[in-house]
Amino acid sequence: MQGYIINITRVKDEDLIVTLLTQTSIKTLYRFYGARHSTIHLGYKIDFEALPSLKSSLPQLRSILHLGTSWNTHRERMLLWQPFVRLFYTHLKDIASLEPFYFELLESCAAIWAKQNPKRIAIEAYVRLLEHEGRLHDDFICFNCEEPITSDLTLIRAYLPAHKNCAWNQTFSLLHVKRLFEEKSTIALSDEEVDVLWKILLEGF
Repeated sequence: MQGYIINITRVKDEDLIVTLLTQTSIKTLYRFYGARHSTIHLGYKIDFEALPSLKSSLPQLRSILHLGTSWNTHRERMLLWQPFVRLFYTHLKDIASLEPFYFELLESCAAIWAKQNPKRIAIEAYVRLLEHEGRLHDDFICFNCEEPITSDLTLIRAYLPAHKNCAWNQTFSLLHVKRLFEEKSTIALSDEEVDVLWKILLEGF
């Protein structure tokens, strides 16, 4: 079975509780300290087995094979990948069964993470996630006053649109955000705007 490590919690005697996003589920497994033959880190994609354990109520994580990419050794890209991946844990941790969308979204991001600006990749993926979940507010109605937004657009957590006077956040071009929402592309956005959207993204899915 294959999955992305979306959370690691250290427990007694340096054992680990590891949460993985697989194609159809979230799996929480126990990794015993004695099984140190494979190094695992947040964000890694691994092939693994989940076996019953006599020492823990959780299944045991065994037979780990790191399915690495070239950028896993690039510190700056991993430092962006890891908080992005961790957001999937907070968003999905209480859901046992999943459709393949979330795993495939991470797969598509990982495939181009080394080739493009990672923040732009993450933002575009997040917009696809919001649309998939029916949470993309592309009608541009202010979440606060419920009036249409024609100028002074700003965005808050979950990329909810608002008037600047209603949310007091940085303004964006309405046309540029419409393009982002419709085409799932950040091409019209400046690097400064991308940095702001990245920070909003990190507030949570």
